[in-house]
Amino acid sequence: MAQKPVIEAVDRALALLDALAGAGPAGASLAELAEQAEVNKSTAYRALSTLRLRGFADQDDSSGFYRLGPAAYELGERSYSPQNLAQALHPALVTLSRAAQEVVHLGVPTGDHVLYVDKVEPERSIRVSSAVGQPVPVASTAMGRALLAARNVPDELLGGYLKDLPPGGAVSLERLRTSVHQARARGYAVELGENEPDVGCIGTAIMRGALAVAALSVTTLAARMTDARQQELVALIVREVAPLLPQGLSLLPSLHGSAGG
Repeated sequence: MAQKPVIEAVDRALALLDALAGAGPAGASLAELAEQAEVNKSTAYRALSTLRLRGFADQDDSSGFYRLGPAAYELGERSYSPQNLAQALHPALVTLSRAAQEVVHLGVPTGDHVLYVDKVEPERSIRVSSAVGQPVPVASTAMGRALLAARNVPDELLGGYLKDLPPGGAVSLERLRTSVHQARARGYAVELGENEPDVGCIGTAIMRGALAVAALSVTTLAARMTDARQQELVALIVREVAPLLPQGLSLLPSLHGSAGG
């Protein structure tokens, strides 16, 4: 027999929140929500009024339909803030760095840049100029290219990501397009000396459902980043990182395919 809720009023409010989420942007009537939550209309009305006061529900003035309020959406987004992502993913980065014996970064998208939010180094590592809190251009980094690929940025918009790079530099529009296309196919992007001389990285996106919320990269000397080494690192990411991802986060399916091939 199912255990009865300790606080029935809270249980009813949560049932109504679940019904509101199921109603989608169009919302639903009081009667429909009460039926979905299995409560009477007067109880549903009182609970929805309280949820409205707290911003967790909203009501359309013309139709009277209820829908999720801004506080409900903000609650979910706050749990995936850069600081929270860094804390939640740090154990996975430590495990990967130890297994690969390479520098591992975590970054989040911010406009045309990727912001480093965590960095883990093995005891003996190459020297790289990256630092937590440092923004780097999307176009010249493996993490940025992985995010562009995972977010399905169309080719015609890729040129806009080059504006912060010096003209005639290592990253051309054609190079960026090729790298993004490759990343879509295999689940990871590569950068060889294009962000920092003699340094190479592979990067892959961290997904929340269909949205890329972050990216991680493994960094080594560009001369070491051979095709064989790329495959080794991809296999390590899948083996070491995937089991440690918090609930709701995942690696791209195409990355798993690359690790198995």
